[in-house]
Amino acid sequence: MSTIAEPSFPIPHAAPRIRVLIADDQALIRRGMAMLLDAAPDIEVVGQAADGVEAVELARRLLPDVVLMDLHMPRKGGVLATREISAALPHTRVMVLTTFDRDDLVFDAVRAGAQAYLLKDASEEEVMDTVRAVHRGESRLTPQIARKVMDQFRLLADRVAQEPQPAPVPDVRTAPPQAAASGEPLQPDATKRLTEREAAVLELIAKGYGNRQIATTLNVAEGTAKNHVSRIMQKLHANTRTELAVLVLKK
Repeated sequence: MSTIAEPSFPIPHAAPRIRVLIADDQALIRRGMAMLLDAAPDIEVVGQAADGVEAVELARRLLPDVVLMDLHMPRKGGVLATREISAALPHTRVMVLTTFDRDDLVFDAVRAGAQAYLLKDASEEEVMDTVRAVHRGESRLTPQIARKVMDQFRLLADRVAQEPQPAPVPDVRTAPPQAAASGEPLQPDATKRLTEREAAVLELIAKGYGNRQIATTLNVAEGTAKNHVSRIMQKLHANTRTELAVLVLKK
């Protein structure tokens, strides 16, 4: 009597599916998107939210990998919900899917922490590919949105470049004796003057975080975060948070 031998090589386990939360105030859109994504073998819809408040509550409870976020929703809009989810759940990535391509909404969503920005006229394949890309940590923008972001960045960079820059003030505590005595400005990278905590705050400023979000992320008081921001602006001779963000982008 013959028997079938067990295979000597390990049988690979299926990779865990990407857990997605859908937030949209239109039930038809939610159900249609859920059917589309659940049909993919590597994606699983774990919840649906009808507004921003539900989106934040479900995200905290279900811990999805990706949140598909509409922007115009009752009770709490998508930008604010994105900001709260990004601050509270660093491993959950937000992907905006909306009908609006207004400049202010685009920039607010990106500053709030959105990893991708798609319009609802995107193809089914583009939506699924973007979910997978965002889960991998990539950022995706539709071509028209990408042009808006690049144009705005160029505008900000040109504006900062054209503004008169104050002469750097030598720090007598860290400057070499000859530089401090002669009064010549110091030339090293300005960010090297920052402490480790100030450098962390600067990175969060570049991501669009406000003082409260910085305080929550670094587990400090909001007043302490505000003081860090003030010292950073003083050390780097910046007048606005935008200038600080552009400095990080240039680096």
